[in-house]
Amino acid sequence: MTGPAVRLPPEARAFGERLRTARHVAVLTGAGVSAESGIPTFREALTGLWARYRPEDLATPAAFARHPEIVWQWYAWRREIVQRASPNPGHRALARLERLVPRFTLVTQNVDGLHQRAGSARVYELHGNLLRTRCSQEGVVVPRWVEGPVPPRCPRCGAPLRPDVVWFGEVLPADALEAAWAAAAACDVFLSVGTSNLVEPAASIPWIAASQGAAVLIVNTTPEGQRCGPTVQVLVGRAGELLPALVAAAWPETGTAD
Repeated sequence: MTGPAVRLPPEARAFGERLRTARHVAVLTGAGVSAESGIPTFREALTGLWARYRPEDLATPAAFARHPEIVWQWYAWRREIVQRASPNPGHRALARLERLVPRFTLVTQNVDGLHQRAGSARVYELHGNLLRTRCSQEGVVVPRWVEGPVPPRCPRCGAPLRPDVVWFGEVLPADALEAAWAAAAACDVFLSVGTSNLVEPAASIPWIAASQGAAVLIVNTTPEGQRCGPTVQVLVGRAGELLPALVAAAWPETGTAD
C-alpha cells in the first residue's frame, strides 16, 4: 500500500522537464537514502553494546590489526542489519530512472548494496560493500561474506579477511572516484540524494557538475551545508517520497509502477 502522492513544488516540477530531456543523468547517494530502509548511519550504530567504542576503535586498519575479532564482530552485526533491510521507494525510483534515460551513472557512498537489490544495473561504490570481504594482505576481493573463524582466513594466502569497505585513513577506490568525477563533468542533470555534501572528496562531485553547466538537484532532509547557485536547486524532504514523485512528474504516461 502506498500513501498519498507527494505534491512537488512548481520549481521541482520544472526540474522534471530537464530530467525528461536529459542525455546523461548522474546521481550521488548517501546515508539518508539507506536510513529510510532502517539502516543506521555509522555513528548511529555506535549504540548498545558498541556505545563504548570510538570510530577509530572499529574502522581503521590499525584497529583491525590490534583487535581483529572485535572489528569483525562489529561489521558482522551491521551486515545482519543490512540483510534484513529492503530497498525503499527512493532506491526503486532511481532504478526506474536508469531505465528511462539514455545514459545513467549512479555513485553511492553507501555500503549496503540496496541499490543493486532495487534493480540498479551499474553502481559505483565509493566506500565499498559491507556484504563483500577481501584479503587484508593481498587485497583480493571475496564476493561473499565468508563464515568460519573470527575473522575468517583468505583462501589464497591464509591472511585474515576484512570487510571490503573503506576505513578511515584509506583512499577511495580509484575506479569509482574517477567514474564519479567523469560523470559529474559530462552529465547535463545531476541528483545529490541523502547526503550533506560536506565530506571530501565526494562532497565536491555535485559542484563539479554545477560548474560544467549541469542542472543540479539536491534532495535531502535538511538544506544545511548545501550550496546555492544559478543551476542548483535544493528540495527538502525524504528521498523515498520525492524521488518517485519527481520521476512520475517527468514521465506521467508511464505511471508510478516500478
